[in-house]
Amino acid sequence: MELFDLTALELGERIRAREIGVEEATRACLSRIEAQEGTLHAFITVTAEAALRRAREVQRGIDDGTYTHPLAGVPMAIKDLISTRGVETTCASRMLKGYVPTYDATVVRKLDAIGAVCLGKTNMDEFAMGSSTESSAFGVTRNPWDASRVPGGSSGGSAAAVAAREVFYALGSDTGGSIRQPASFCGVTGVKPTYGAVSRYGLIAYASSLDQIGPIAIDARDAAAVTRLLAGIDPLDATSVDAPPPAMPEGDDLSGLRVGVPRECFADGLNGEVRARVLAVGDALQALGATLVPVELPMLPYAIPAYYVLACAEASSNLSRYDGLRYGFHPEGIEDLHEYYLTARSEGFGAEVKRRILLGAFALSSGYYDAYYDKAQRVRTLIARDFARCFEQADVLLTPAAPTTAYPLGAHADDPISMYLGDIYTVSINLAGLPGMSLPCGFDGDGLPVGAQLIGPAFGESRLFAAAHAYQTHTDFHRRRPPEAGAAKGAKANGEL
Repeated sequence: MELFDLTALELGERIRAREIGVEEATRACLSRIEAQEGTLHAFITVTAEAALRRAREVQRGIDDGTYTHPLAGVPMAIKDLISTRGVETTCASRMLKGYVPTYDATVVRKLDAIGAVCLGKTNMDEFAMGSSTESSAFGVTRNPWDASRVPGGSSGGSAAAVAAREVFYALGSDTGGSIRQPASFCGVTGVKPTYGAVSRYGLIAYASSLDQIGPIAIDARDAAAVTRLLAGIDPLDATSVDAPPPAMPEGDDLSGLRVGVPRECFADGLNGEVRARVLAVGDALQALGATLVPVELPMLPYAIPAYYVLACAEASSNLSRYDGLRYGFHPEGIEDLHEYYLTARSEGFGAEVKRRILLGAFALSSGYYDAYYDKAQRVRTLIARDFARCFEQADVLLTPAAPTTAYPLGAHADDPISMYLGDIYTVSINLAGLPGMSLPCGFDGDGLPVGAQLIGPAFGESRLFAAAHAYQTHTDFHRRRPPEAGAAKGAKANGEL
């Protein structure tokens, strides 16, 4: 069996059994990155030397019993908006090029504590603003299944790296679908935990009431293991919650599980092949003992406008600190203060970020606050009430993760609104603060992955993992790998055991 046919937990088991060394697994992943990155560009920064040093350190810790976690020694990656001490963290923006944090995010400290081996920082849409990973100041990421297509976004680099098996899992962040949509496009499993379940300390903010760190992994068990590791209250994050970690999924019996199918999520605008693959997930869950229940989300059509008003408003506030003096890009040779601010923000930020800052500033401005921001907050409350009613009838909800499969690079370059509309099935979950996950459920006629989305009530991640694991026990979509973007050399590079 090839190394890259294993899940993260399976690799961790092989490492603990001394069947493969941590350094050997790390070198295999680094060789794969070197072979494929010229095409994919899933990473902004690859920390090869540091990763090999860490691999040797972790191997010693495993040998002497210091590291016992099931994921100890497994190579992984981190989205480039999560602070890593001593490693450049750019948010894929010229504004933060060269910024090296002096501290680790809480999630990074938790990973270090169990013996994780990080290989670098993954590419993303600039400041997490986008759905395609095309707005990065350091170049686009390509979908491993078809290099002419986007990997989704904003966590497109993390999703592409896992799909291409450059790493075995990665951290992303999800503000309106930025984990689930790229997971869908790349054929991997992605989880947005309940708001507050995972500390946001060290996450560079886009929209603070919506952002959430979560894993992108190969299957539901890997995702559950990472989520359990990351979850928990943090004194450094006042929005974090002391809640029990989700249970690891076992077995495939879904007797008694009620799966809600929202009518609005299968209406016009959904690609026919996507609809068929997602509905087939419902049939599979039903065959495993679940009951399908029709439910309604009448406020769903208002989720996109409400989300973009609120997210952009928060972004305009969060990004106001980047003025070229206290933070960020420093233009040279400008003495006038007003011109300095103008130049720093005009040249430091890309087009999509500036667009959202302007939209947010407008929504918060005098005379428009009540008409836009206040009204969007009211819609947010109504959306949360819709979900609450659904969960009176169902235990989990089943929807598409995205209305289409991965679209061609540049398809929405001149029409950002059409890209925003692609978030229709994901943003409402962030507005309500609920957990959601995307899991691969098949392929379209072009061989591109299709993702189904499972949604749970607050802190209902265990239900999602149980349903997803039961489904994946009887399907192999999560096991399928795209063709390699480049041929690695040697047995270890190819991952042979």
